[in-house]
Amino acid sequence: MTELARHTEHASPLIIPVEGMSCASCVARVEKAAAKVPGVAASAVNFATESLTVEPQAGFSAPELAEAIRKAGYEPKAESTVVALAKPLDERQAKRLQAALAAMPGFLSTELEAGRVEITVEAFGRDLRRRVIALLKAEGLALAGPKPVHGEGAGAHHAHHEHAASEDHAGHSHHDEDADVLRRDLTIAAILTLPLFVLEMGGHLYAPFHHWLMGAVDTQWLYLGYFALATAVIFGPGFRFLKTGIPALLRGHPEMNALVAIGVLSAYAYSTVTTFAPQLLPEAARFVYFEAATVIVTLILTGRLLEARARGRTGAAIRRLIGLQAKTARVERDGETLDLPADEVEIGDILVVRPGERIAVDGTVIDGASNIDESMISGEPLPVAKQPSSPVIGGTINGTGSFRFRAEKVGADTMLSQIIRLVEQAQGAKLPIQAVVDQVTAWFVPAVMAVAALTFVVWLLVGPEPVLPHALVAAVAVLIIACPCAMGLATPTSIMVGTGRAADLGVLFRKGAALQELQAVRLVVLDKTGTVTKGRPDLADIRLADGFDEAFVLSAIAAVEARSEHPVAEAIVSAVAARGLSVPQATDVQASAGYGIEAVVDGQRVAVGADRFMQKLGLSVEPFAAEAERLGDEGKTPLYAAIDGKLAAILAVADPLKPTSREAIARLKAMGLTVAMVTGDNARTADAIARQVGIDQVVAEVLPAGKVEALRALKEKTGNVAFVGDGINDAPALAEADIGIAIGTGTDVAIESADVVLSSGDLSAAVDAIAVSRATMTNIRQNLFWAFGYNVALIPLAAGALYPAFGIQLSPMIGAGAMALSSVFVLTNALRLRTMDLKGERA
Repeated sequence: MTELARHTEHASPLIIPVEGMSCASCVARVEKAAAKVPGVAASAVNFATESLTVEPQAGFSAPELAEAIRKAGYEPKAESTVVALAKPLDERQAKRLQAALAAMPGFLSTELEAGRVEITVEAFGRDLRRRVIALLKAEGLALAGPKPVHGEGAGAHHAHHEHAASEDHAGHSHHDEDADVLRRDLTIAAILTLPLFVLEMGGHLYAPFHHWLMGAVDTQWLYLGYFALATAVIFGPGFRFLKTGIPALLRGHPEMNALVAIGVLSAYAYSTVTTFAPQLLPEAARFVYFEAATVIVTLILTGRLLEARARGRTGAAIRRLIGLQAKTARVERDGETLDLPADEVEIGDILVVRPGERIAVDGTVIDGASNIDESMISGEPLPVAKQPSSPVIGGTINGTGSFRFRAEKVGADTMLSQIIRLVEQAQGAKLPIQAVVDQVTAWFVPAVMAVAALTFVVWLLVGPEPVLPHALVAAVAVLIIACPCAMGLATPTSIMVGTGRAADLGVLFRKGAALQELQAVRLVVLDKTGTVTKGRPDLADIRLADGFDEAFVLSAIAAVEARSEHPVAEAIVSAVAARGLSVPQATDVQASAGYGIEAVVDGQRVAVGADRFMQKLGLSVEPFAAEAERLGDEGKTPLYAAIDGKLAAILAVADPLKPTSREAIARLKAMGLTVAMVTGDNARTADAIARQVGIDQVVAEVLPAGKVEALRALKEKTGNVAFVGDGINDAPALAEADIGIAIGTGTDVAIESADVVLSSGDLSAAVDAIAVSRATMTNIRQNLFWAFGYNVALIPLAAGALYPAFGIQLSPMIGAGAMALSSVFVLTNALRLRTMDLKGERA
């Protein structure tokens, strides 16, 4: 695959992990805070990855952005790297370097003083170490050199750099860290809550236990014990809700933590008054709800832990791709062989690759040979033979051979880095459907607080005795059950898992909206050459005249064609070589433009060309007339060979079908889609190919502009159109289509014009792209239905809608459990996309 995307550094978006976001309303607040910072062209938060993506422009200041995020109540996480110089800086160098670093995109701070050899830089964005090293070299500063490789001693050096290289991607595993902290806090909360719950609720469930407890322990002492346990839970493991929720409430931007904080503190404060100042309450209202407050904290922590684990699984695609990157490279510099971190490899470096090693960067083999496993890119299980002049791709795995290659693309320019960037951008994209969710969640939390307040007032006025506890329990239940976590997770988690699954299938969404728009496509238009077919001619058939030997004829034809530069000639020579036949030397070569070529081979005159060339030589092709008609009907180009003035053979050269084209087109039809082909090739060949693969509509013999016109005409008849192509001539059609799908083995221009890139170069990946889109959008709709339906159904229940008729009042504890389960349901439903049978997707 050629280069997937080009982004100049100053225009590259910055992806910033943000801590403290816990619900959909947090997303809106962080986005708005970032958007108000001067120099931010656009901002978008991905709740599932807990990250903010900003597009910087002129006037952007990373420290200002960080301060704005902190003022909104959240903590941005920056990347940090330490680089050692070969010699200390003087004062002039230090000042100049400080200014240069400050101009670097995303720069936050640096520890840099004259006389020091170590530089610490903190900044937003990925690939920080490489950016800093490039800047240092631009300033003419030398790095502290690594030691040469000496046998076993390289091991420790390798391990050191492997650790250093992994630092840039630490952000991808922060969910694992979250899970560890949550597991600890949940354990503490559960241990402290259990005795409180058993003592308080056990009496309600089993009356004899209540009577025994009242007789064994004084009520006041019991309440004091409850108070101690509840205080430890709420201000220990549960303090995270207060720390975030109360400031958000005071700023006038309440969110999920604010709802939990109000609910828990209401129950805790009421119970504390009952415990220490019961005289302030009517005797009939002296109840404690310490167990409700602690169980709420414990249940919500349980939900958070399950969310953290599930979110960790949703980001598996990115971690898997990052895991394919080599950590170190063996580089030849200044007559020495050095083990370097992969991010210190420079363009032009000579790298040595030993058996079984992972290739560090993209480049071209200069000597040696091996077979390389490129299945991560192509999906093909068979290793690819490499020899001098062969391209190699970073992240692929060498076989049993050894070779050297020259680095040509490093860092963010390698194919694997570009794939990772595309997947990250797709996973962080906001689909049009998310805009509706954002609008709802923007007013949802304030609306819930208003409903809770109204619930409290209504029950305070008309509720049963004791009025105050009843009104309090109903209001707290509304606050707890209505947390909009599930709504915030519904779309981004499905996007993450769906795009990750797509990447595994060789499908890369360059534009996030394509994930939603692709499922609306009704017509798929295919280019022929390089899309349905392999895009290069092969020798397809040969039929001999009586009295001629196939091996002799093929060798003679190849000898003549070896002197031609025509693609057809190259196909014939390659086919003959593949059969293991020798190719003799040809002399007295004479080419007739538009007709054919002839030469002397082993003393015999050999001519190869079209039927008109044979006629020019005075030979009749009538003996092969039926064969020529058959070949033409199959979309193959017939050629003839004559030896010493006698017609010797008819052979056919064709652009063969890709092995998966028939199956892919059959799958498209089974999905209820119409399939058409638009090509610049002649109508007879196009019709023949269409018949072979089952395409019903064909538009042939069109120029690139004609493809655009054909697309518009087809779109008027059938609706939304996806176009699949690979060449420069396909770029206008890819841009014109509702969704452009580029074959990843095609040209840069085609790829840049597309919405979706198929990295494997396989047409079946286009079918997978549509199937992933449909499955993901179905999954999102299921999640949203559950998230909204859950709130619509349970908020009235929590408010006490069933109490007048049935005497049923929802406990805040049940509300907390239901709220946690709703988020877990959404996450687990999204995770189903990882294993869903996409071949079962239908219209």
